Amino acid sequence: MSVNKKPELLSPAGNMEKLRAAVLYGADAVYLAGKQFGMRAASDNFTPEELAEAVQFCHSRGVKLYVTVNVMPHTEEYAALDDHLRFLEAIGVDAVIVSDIGVVMRLKEVASSLELHISTQASAVSAQACNAWHSLGAKRVVLARELTLADIRKIRAGIPDSLELEAFVHGAMCIAYSGRCLLSNYFTGRDANHGTCAQSCRWCYEPSENRMEIELAESNRPDTPVALAAVEEKGETFFLSSRDTCMIEHIPDLETAGISSYKIEGRVKSAYYTAVVTNTYRMALDAYRKDPAAYQTDPLWIRELNSVSHREYNTGFYYTPPHEDANTVTMLGYIREKAYLATALADADVPDDDGLYTARFIQRNKLTAEEPVELISPGRCGRSFTAADLRNEEGEAIPSAPHPGMIFTLKVPFAVREGDILRQGE
Repeated sequence: MSVNKKPELLSPAGNMEKLRAAVLYGADAVYLAGKQFGMRAASDNFTPEELAEAVQFCHSRGVKLYVTVNVMPHTEEYAALDDHLRFLEAIGVDAVIVSDIGVVMRLKEVASSLELHISTQASAVSAQACNAWHSLGAKRVVLARELTLADIRKIRAGIPDSLELEAFVHGAMCIAYSGRCLLSNYFTGRDANHGTCAQSCRWCYEPSENRMEIELAESNRPDTPVALAAVEEKGETFFLSSRDTCMIEHIPDLETAGISSYKIEGRVKSAYYTAVVTNTYRMALDAYRKDPAAYQTDPLWIRELNSVSHREYNTGFYYTPPHEDANTVTMLGYIREKAYLATALADADVPDDDGLYTARFIQRNKLTAEEPVELISPGRCGRSFTAADLRNEEGEAIPSAPHPGMIFTLKVPFAVREGDILRQGE
């Protein structure tokens, strides 16, 4: 590897709850967006006040914060964009992630001290492209997701050490070329390149009963067929829906590829997803760096990643180029994540005479006394126990905690830290 520092773990933050989860569970940096100019309008995203709070929260814990400004703005949007860039510079964000050349040039004019990262939307697939962006002031390029590890090594060898490379290692993949997709706009009028993607690639298409057999209709819109034809086995037609990337079993290859930042996709996913995926990759990276020669993938890490919402996993295009494998799903729908039951409100590190710890939690989903549960802590995989001695705030024994936001206590056989997650067990 050409650069002399350990690659960072970069986690998504769709709102303040997800940001705190990312930081608590081991992210070196987070990426997020304001209410404007970001490509994930479906996320809650951050008001100006929340952006300033997020910067302070991250920096006080030694974590960097990057803001996505990766839409492709039209001419009339640039006045508001200039104000947004000046604001980001004033509050001290660590970098902005940009895809549009016009935004790159405006950044240099109105907020020149901001570090520039080039978005995957720019589709950089060569050392030449990366060097061109570097000449325009880019400190980092987020590589196109269609590259193999061999491609990345070649790029690393052809660029200066001062230019960093970032790559997605986990999460959903766009079937379109690095996300530059017009399907949503064509079918619904929602512009994916302005952050309002309708995810037309994920729709379930079926033969239209009202038109020619060659046409298809989305199952929720039977009267609006589209001029496409596709057939798959088992009676399911998800011909545009890609599998999710998961590189947890290939940490050694990532660590020697010349990547500066490992990016986790998922700003619209849950805080549970953010915590679990960040925690799992943090454990894997730390284990490898502690002793590369003895490193092995822990089966518990795979179990953790299987507990979050996802489509079928594979390794994206890191080992197989797109023309050899379309990377589309072979099974219907998402694999649902385990129920996120509650979050610990405070440390509980003094055991009682029975060696149990009385921990306070705030409820997220219904918990029933005596059901199997698991506790997730930073640096630890889920630990199983039975939800015993469930009590309300008045100390009264209760059969369940059914109400969102309800405060309750629980006997736990392990020490508990603020922010620990209680999820359903098996």
